[in-house]
Amino acid sequence: MRQDNFNTQTADMSLYFGAHDAVVPSHQETLGEVVMEILKSGMTVNRQSICAKLLSRLADVSEPDLEKHHHELIAMLFGREG
Repeated sequence: MRQDNFNTQTADMSLYFGAHDAVVPSHQETLGEVVMEILKSGMTVNRQSICAKLLSRLADVSEPDLEKHHHELIAMLFGREG
């Protein structure tokens, strides 16, 4: 059976529920990107370099969700979760 039309309500719902995932990556994804940036720059990967990179990224963030995300990652580095 072929469906010629697309239900816009379903499309709107999928955009709504998928929007948060598109804006805020997982902690693992962000840390992976940070580590790759550090390695590509030739620096040693350690807590200090990860923290410096996260603080640099935090300065460029404009969305509150991403700001919270970066604060959570920095807190994780120092064992101050939750």
